[in-house]
Amino acid sequence: MENIYEIAWLIPLLPFIGFLINGLFRKQLPKSITGIVGCGVILVSFVLSFMIFLDLKGADVKSHTIHLFDFIRVGNFIVPFSFQFDSLSALFLMIITGVGFLIHVYSTAYMHSETSDHYARYFSYLNLFVFFMLVLVLGANFVILFIGWEGVGLCSYLLIGYWFKNNEYNNAAKKAFIMNRIGDLGFLIAIFWMINQFGSANFADVFGKAAGTAQNILTGITLLLFVGAVGKSAQIPLFTWLPDAMAGPTPVSALIHAATMVTAGIYMVARSNVLFSLAPVTMEIVSIIGLATALLAASIAIYQNDIKKVLAYSTVSQLGFMFLALGVGAYSTAVFHVMTHAFFKALLFLGAGHAYHFRDGGNCDKRNSLYFWFYVEG
Repeated sequence: MENIYEIAWLIPLLPFIGFLINGLFRKQLPKSITGIVGCGVILVSFVLSFMIFLDLKGADVKSHTIHLFDFIRVGNFIVPFSFQFDSLSALFLMIITGVGFLIHVYSTAYMHSETSDHYARYFSYLNLFVFFMLVLVLGANFVILFIGWEGVGLCSYLLIGYWFKNNEYNNAAKKAFIMNRIGDLGFLIAIFWMINQFGSANFADVFGKAAGTAQNILTGITLLLFVGAVGKSAQIPLFTWLPDAMAGPTPVSALIHAATMVTAGIYMVARSNVLFSLAPVTMEIVSIIGLATALLAASIAIYQNDIKKVLAYSTVSQLGFMFLALGVGAYSTAVFHVMTHAFFKALLFLGAGHAYHFRDGGNCDKRNSLYFWFYVEG
């Protein structure tokens, strides 16, 4: 199936096309067409991702890089717009498009009470998010990864504040956006430092030259990378934005804050495992922050009386366990838990969506989350 890589660029492009169709023609399209377009592009991306996953599983060559064009060219310095397909990116492709497709399908019914133009706006944002998340995991260098990194931050702002007439939801969206920018500054400085140190931002070049680099430099770079991961993946002290982000529609919580976006920090650290393994001080800090976050968030979750807040703090706690695994060098274990968490937490959020629909419809009062959950499901 070598020829599959000739059209692999369609995997991120299709969700972007869905974003353009639903975004530009949101006032003309009926809901049925909007739903078909929004879900269909993700389904095709999933099929292509599955084919690549199977090819990598059985092939002798475990990594393929496709070059699309030069994104930056300044003298001898070049940043190519390239996609890298290997076992790590293939697994994340399956998670993003597989879980993402199911959440899109769920959204067609969950959001059906919206007017046609707002319904299409919702699906355009959702498709745009998937596009940026795919760019993030497919980028063959830190610059392209950062483009996707910033894009998912923008989409989280748009989706958390989807019901923008509510000022509390707008404030939650702004909080998520600003706190992510704090972490992103550290990530950006790390990229500039790597370009200055290694003369390139490509994964192959950076990782290949890392072994001959002074440990204090690697410690500085990896600490800055970890600051970016702390912001995106809601670790201490930048974790408070995630529970407030539950202001968005429940399928948004399932897609962004359980299955994909918040695991971007895990992906970035796992992708940069060569750098982190050469910086034991950073690894120790990662494990301490991860363990502290896991215990603190789980303790806070016990005292919540809103089912989505319980799930939000549970997500923060599980992300802490993933960082603990990364900090002790168990990279494959952390990535495995990313996959398991994506499925079970997305299902929990979608189940909570039924409860929220029931409550918001005025059929019962707000009550203790656990009792309310069993009351609805029973």
